[in-house]
Amino acid sequence: MASFEPGHLHIQREALQPGDFGYDIKIDYQVVQDPKEGKSMQFDMHGQINGKDFKDSFTLPKDMAYNFAHDAFRIAVKNGIPKTADIRSMHGFYDKMFADVLAQLNHKPGDPIKPEHLG
Repeated sequence: MASFEPGHLHIQREALQPGDFGYDIKIDYQVVQDPKEGKSMQFDMHGQINGKDFKDSFTLPKDMAYNFAHDAFRIAVKNGIPKTADIRSMHGFYDKMFADVLAQLNHKPGDPIKPEHLG
């Protein structure tokens, strides 16, 4: 199950059998003004993975915010989702969130990326 509204993504999966994994993850995000990077997007993740509560946050500068899924998946793995988890079924919701993040940041195709953010 998943739901999306601007500024919020909620994904949920029940463990279907012993040894399976389940999660109930909420990602809230908003534009913030970082003193060093300028306009940025803050992501707050919270919920449960395999019955264990977690809460974590990360902030990405405007030119790197499109890559939020990488950081969100890394946090999910850190909190118990298997590295091999297949989350492709969430692709449509990811696309909506991706478009909303770029719109909120007024990010346009071809906008430059700071070289120091690569690598």
